[in-house]
Amino acid sequence: MITGFSSKSVTSGHFLDNRSLETIEQGDNDIDKIDWATNEINDAERFVTSKVYGLKERKAIYREGLGATLINDDFDFSKPYNVPKRTKINTNLPFPYGNLEPKDTVFSNIDYVKLKAVVENAFDKKGQKDKRTRSVIVIYKNKIIAEKYADGFNKNSRILGWSMTKSITGTLFGILQKQGKFDIMKPAPIAEWKNDERSKITTNDLLHMNSGLEWEEDYGKISDVTKMLFIEEDMTKSQINKPLIGKPNNTWNYSSGTTNLLSGILRKQFKTHQEYLDFWYSNLLDKTGMNSAIVETDMAGNFVGSSYGWATTRDWAKFGLLYLHKGNWNGEQIFDESWAKYVSTPTNTSDGQYGAQFWLNAGGRFPNAPKDMFYASGYQGQMVAIFPSHDLVIVRMGLKEDPEFDFNGLLSGIVRSLGK
Repeated sequence: MITGFSSKSVTSGHFLDNRSLETIEQGDNDIDKIDWATNEINDAERFVTSKVYGLKERKAIYREGLGATLINDDFDFSKPYNVPKRTKINTNLPFPYGNLEPKDTVFSNIDYVKLKAVVENAFDKKGQKDKRTRSVIVIYKNKIIAEKYADGFNKNSRILGWSMTKSITGTLFGILQKQGKFDIMKPAPIAEWKNDERSKITTNDLLHMNSGLEWEEDYGKISDVTKMLFIEEDMTKSQINKPLIGKPNNTWNYSSGTTNLLSGILRKQFKTHQEYLDFWYSNLLDKTGMNSAIVETDMAGNFVGSSYGWATTRDWAKFGLLYLHKGNWNGEQIFDESWAKYVSTPTNTSDGQYGAQFWLNAGGRFPNAPKDMFYASGYQGQMVAIFPSHDLVIVRMGLKEDPEFDFNGLLSGIVRSLGK
């Protein structure tokens, strides 16, 4: 597990974001036990090997267009592979609808001194390693009103969103539904479930993490999620063979295996692997100008929809704006308006914490932030927070999460600076 995490992390950070081995080991891999690994980068052949005290070497490879993939010893990486077709739409518009620099806009209601102080307080002072924020961006009424990066990061830095990728995966079902190609209320199309009680599980239940299936999501030990991410060849199958331990729509349980199962369901909606790969970009990521974004694949060629989405901070913010505007992107309706309400409505038995592949503040997790806030969330405190009542999106990327990092203070402080 240690060498698997380490080799995959170094491969992604080095080849996707040009980080040095030293930077990755002192940042991304500065985790208890993960820092035991010794890593070696092969730039010529684009792979990384990791060992712990000379034991159990693991290798991760980098392939342009697919990102990094942790491979098993018997993986044949000489075989040809499909790569997503990418399209960069040049609109000659400023951010967010283009890649030109945003125009300065001053809003009379904003206390800019307070806003700057709140954002700066999210970062460590020189020599500290307490808050470990890498970037913060604040978008109000489609305009960037604050943006700050830690040393070594900038607006072009790709940063791993971890479980924020789940929100991307879920969004694709909203797009298919708008296109009339998928009904989330029907039983999930899983052949292995047809002849038992699991046949009652709908795709809606999976999107809500409310299937009733067994799953252990514990990153501190050998568990279902760590075995899936660091051993499995096909991550879409990890949840399939799990038994029911509760009733569908009545047993909320957070599961990365469920999201990768959803990625597998998406793959089955297309006649070819190439169409599946292209769909994520042509219908969502590239269509919204998230051109830096990449979702990495497993050994079987499935997008790891639970965990491995990378993008710049500005592009993560575009994803938040898509939801703030209820699926409308510069005049084009990417998914139905009702989908934004669907993902931000509390899931049964989640105590107001969770919607459909999005987290919610309806249950008051962040007591001083607006209750209508919903957000994509990832390991170590990645967040894209959407505030419909304030026309606001906040993105924070870093290496510390709640409660070690004061999200409540950051979010509520920014909202207060708007004078609302």
